[in-house]
Amino acid sequence: MELQKPRGTRDFLFKEMKERKLVENTMRKVFETYGYQEIKTPIFEDLSLFTLKSGEGIIEEIYHFQDKGGRDLALRPELTAPVARIYLNELQKAAKPLKMYYFGSCFRYERPQAGRFRQFWQMGCELIGGKSPDSEAEIIAMAAHCLEELKLKDYQIHLGNLGILRGILSQDSVSADQQDQIMALIDKGDVEELKKLLGDLKLPENSKNILLKLVGMRGHQDIIDKVKNIIKDFPDALESLEELETLLEMLEAFGFADYTVNLGIARGLDYYTGTVFEIYVEGLGAQKQISGGGTYNLIEIFGGEKVESTGFAFGFDRVMGALKIQETSTQVERRVDVFVTPISSEMKLHAFEIAQNLRKSGISTDVELVGRKLKKTLSFASNSGARFVVLIGARELEENKLTIKDMESGDQEQVPLEMVKDILLDRINNKE
Repeated sequence: MELQKPRGTRDFLFKEMKERKLVENTMRKVFETYGYQEIKTPIFEDLSLFTLKSGEGIIEEIYHFQDKGGRDLALRPELTAPVARIYLNELQKAAKPLKMYYFGSCFRYERPQAGRFRQFWQMGCELIGGKSPDSEAEIIAMAAHCLEELKLKDYQIHLGNLGILRGILSQDSVSADQQDQIMALIDKGDVEELKKLLGDLKLPENSKNILLKLVGMRGHQDIIDKVKNIIKDFPDALESLEELETLLEMLEAFGFADYTVNLGIARGLDYYTGTVFEIYVEGLGAQKQISGGGTYNLIEIFGGEKVESTGFAFGFDRVMGALKIQETSTQVERRVDVFVTPISSEMKLHAFEIAQNLRKSGISTDVELVGRKLKKTLSFASNSGARFVVLIGARELEENKLTIKDMESGDQEQVPLEMVKDILLDRINNKE
């Protein structure tokens, strides 16, 4: 019987895990620089947490099961709903705004394809209780800051405001459910089906033309005046456009101006209420979106008070894919800095003792455990990336000395046993 990993999952070996950890830690550092604190939620939750947010239809797309007590549970398909739940359970009385970030795996039962897996990772944040558009400006600037630190090139941040489109639809008495259908088609980019639906709803011809024109508009701050002229007869839409204009001004203050205004962003989820944004990287094919977010009102849907929240999540696996395609250098640390090996089997216990002393001094150290001959041990140490090999021979040890071999230059020297730790620390800390 051949054992295989489940469909839609992956194994990550040593080098890839080091690369993923480096990217994860880079993002963590940026989040914490902005005052966000990490939280962790369960991998499985009550099924109702996700059906309440997304409807019963989501059951077909997620891993759900009953436990031995007959409770309906589900592996989390995303992390925003668990964050809303933890806020309702633990944080309603906490001082606001609340800034939190998370990193974890999610699960969706869908057809695996390039850039889309059944187990995947998200790294994101939520800002609960902040004011719009201040919170949105910081969130967008922070997302860009993460990608700058990772040296990812050619990413595009597209942003819009759902209130512009909803303002037009509401003025024409389009129901909330019908608006959600329209937004879902805009999110998919299905213009033909959108035209058909707008016709079926008997939307006024003028409003229909305005909507179709808006969802195709792209530009920078310069398109704001054009949009104002187009929607001048829709006061609610104009108010949302003014929010978007203020957001763009704030982004300038945050030192970020490399964005695209895209009024065709809908996000496809009915709990988004205002600003929305998505980040794309060309070269990833159909899965070019590496992040998405915006302002939402999920907590009220779950029965809490109305509290404005803004957040986003990186599709961590897609970020890794983009870095790989661009061949962006991730400086992966060596496996160890020092490899300790006895020259003869009689020195084995001394090797263990010396290796352990180096480890307790904070030096990453491996030690020969297989009993290889010296030539093969040196080859193994070199392949492991060790900078130095400490050789322990009987004659040198009698003189209270050890041999340090520099694996890059090939030079080696005998040093007093009591100075080995300090010499290695100095060379490791000062060596490029």
